[in-house]
Amino acid sequence: MRPPGRSYANGLTSSGHLGRPDLSRTLDQHAQYCAALRDCGVHVTALPPDERFPDSTFVEDTAVIAERVAIVTRPGASSRAGEVSSIADALASMCPTLERIDPPGTLDGGDICQVGEHFFIGLSARTNAEGARQLAAKLVAHGYSCSTIDIRSNASLLHLKTGIAWLGDRLCIAVGGFPRPPEMAHFEIIEVDAVDAYAANCVRVNDAVLVAAGFPAVSKRLRSAGLALCELDMSEFRKMDGGLSCLSLRLR
Repeated sequence: MRPPGRSYANGLTSSGHLGRPDLSRTLDQHAQYCAALRDCGVHVTALPPDERFPDSTFVEDTAVIAERVAIVTRPGASSRAGEVSSIADALASMCPTLERIDPPGTLDGGDICQVGEHFFIGLSARTNAEGARQLAAKLVAHGYSCSTIDIRSNASLLHLKTGIAWLGDRLCIAVGGFPRPPEMAHFEIIEVDAVDAYAANCVRVNDAVLVAAGFPAVSKRLRSAGLALCELDMSEFRKMDGGLSCLSLRLR
């Protein structure tokens, strides 16, 4: 994880109508996120803020981590390219096999949804076909399976995981109208209404699900599915198009 720096409000966003983020409140929300992960039994490694890159708190986009391989990405936004090197240095001691996405491929970690041994790879404004091809080849070489989901026609989805999250076993949560590839035919999908779409980006961590606070209809449905919830205020990250999954790279 990486706390936001003083330059955070200068990052990329399509949500300017929500207002400019307040740094003090952003840091409080980030600290609460860290505390929630620790409460779930996770060891948290916090890198220092990097003022050079306003979006660098969204570390998920810089790498894809599976149990048998980790792949450093090549972010689709040119302003984020410099974030990768320090993440690679941090992962080098944790991941025995560390690979990279090479030009002309682009790939954001937010476009990758792991469902057990299978990876859904989103084709988006940030992840191109060559980036998806390289990632799939690397994952398949390590025994995983992959398929792509094209979300480029849906302007409301910045990343694949803006619209879907895996909650364990055969359970997913997804925004209404999210593409349903054949690999999801046997999944139970908790479908989220458009007004609650932001809450679809939640994170299963051990026995709990981290979910954005302020979406009671979504929380009710998750609890009805037998899930224990940790609701977190994400208002200042939402202003910069960030969700719960964006703020950490999670590995065993």
